[in-house]
Amino acid sequence: MSGTEPAGTRRPHLLIVEDDADIVSIVQRYFSGHGFDVSAAAHGAAMREVLAGRAVDVVLLDLGLPGEDGFALTRLLRETWKGALIIVTGRGEAVDRVVGLELGADDYVTKPFDLRELLARVRSVLRRIAERAAVADQPASGGDVIRFAGFRLDRASRELVDADGRPVALTTGEFDLLCAFLAQPNRVLSRDELMNRMHGRDAGPFDRSIDVQVGRLRRKIEADPESPALLKSVRGAGYLFAARPQRGS
Repeated sequence: MSGTEPAGTRRPHLLIVEDDADIVSIVQRYFSGHGFDVSAAAHGAAMREVLAGRAVDVVLLDLGLPGEDGFALTRLLRETWKGALIIVTGRGEAVDRVVGLELGADDYVTKPFDLRELLARVRSVLRRIAERAAVADQPASGGDVIRFAGFRLDRASRELVDADGRPVALTTGEFDLLCAFLAQPNRVLSRDELMNRMHGRDAGPFDRSIDVQVGRLRRKIEADPESPALLKSVRGAGYLFAARPQRGS
């Protein structure tokens, strides 16, 4: 499965993977009127065919597809494709949102969704992807490398290595979360602040996806994730990154 190419001056290409023809028709009409090329796929095989045939900038993936598990498709996309991925879930299914983010989705929306909000989410994710690509294309500099607690993070290459020089694999969400903490060390960050930095919006009242992502990041950077020394919980307030990052190679 080929990766996405920079949109440049062409219209961004959105692929909606959805088996509900009415939803597909509404999304295609709305996004086409807002500067997007839109393709549709009703199942995983059709999704693969579109991705193999042309560059896709963002995939809107429904988890409730017939015949193939949506989480399996999420995992496949994150292993083989580098574009923006937004999960679509049923309203109230918090576990779907959490698992989707754990597998590396950039954001999620719930059904029924507001088209204006969906457009804002898609544009926000595309901006973040473009910013990452711009950073990656720049020559490496000392400011791109941050050291903390024995770890070395290269923001340009998006690589984290531990004190022994072993690579630590990070999903897109984990990388963005770590960068958010590194930008504000020793300061309490609320769930809303973290969600806004990562996804350009506040957390909903029942949204605990940030908690899940913090837990996953702890398992990768804490000596004892059950008794964290770096990513500390501040009851009723949020999280605090208790480290002194240093910039430079």
